[in-house]
Amino acid sequence: MTDPLHRYLARLGLGADARPTLATLTALHRAHALGVPYENLDVQLQRPLSTDTGAALAKVASGRGGWCYEMNGSLGTALSALGFEVTRMAGGVQRATLGDAALGNHLVLKVVIEDTPWLCDVGFGDGLIEPMPLADGMCSQGVLSFRLERLADGLWRFHGDPKTGGAPSFDFADAPADESLLAQQCAMLQSAPESPFVLNAVAQRHRPDAHLAFRGRVLRTVSAAGVAERTVTSAHEYVAVLASEFGLDLPAAAALWPRIVARHEALFG
Repeated sequence: MTDPLHRYLARLGLGADARPTLATLTALHRAHALGVPYENLDVQLQRPLSTDTGAALAKVASGRGGWCYEMNGSLGTALSALGFEVTRMAGGVQRATLGDAALGNHLVLKVVIEDTPWLCDVGFGDGLIEPMPLADGMCSQGVLSFRLERLADGLWRFHGDPKTGGAPSFDFADAPADESLLAQQCAMLQSAPESPFVLNAVAQRHRPDAHLAFRGRVLRTVSAAGVAERTVTSAHEYVAVLASEFGLDLPAAAALWPRIVARHEALFG
């Protein structure tokens, strides 16, 4: 096993001798979802990213988070190294409205244990905390609820929880991803001016009893008590919230503040 893999597992509190069981899958998925923040700050800082799984694992092992290609890329690499049967699948966030052009803008995983397929996804930001059976149905995890639906065209649709304010759904085919499509979408999403990842700075994380979403200047917390929002007022406060709430020690993010303020004003006046 590589050093990044050992560091990744150590960050999540698991040993490299973990066995490929449902208990291990659940523990690793949960530890990643609760311990590693979803964030697109390297895109915002114009640091090139790829779908390379080794780079994803090294980044998360170093203490950072990432977007779907990195979050699910690192989880999938670790699971494969531990002996799990893992399939990388191409998802399409908001395919319900954008059509098939959205496919590949999301990476999602399937893990099969004793002939039972499980949907695994730590890269949606406000998605799963633990694996979900790949079957029609609903589940509640933490303070959020989700639904899987088999569509008439044979694809699956994952419905998120509207309380978080995030994308309502993504679709995916139960088949190995076209890696060239994932790479193409990864490049486009970090370079196209209209890409939501270029337009908006985002960090999200799960807690056992809450979900936090930091979009631009607004920190949104969903808990059993309801939904609360806080608007940060300075670059210093922005960097401090990234550190205190998301575990991201990233002083360079202060340089994003003028763009964050401009985007906030464009959206909300």
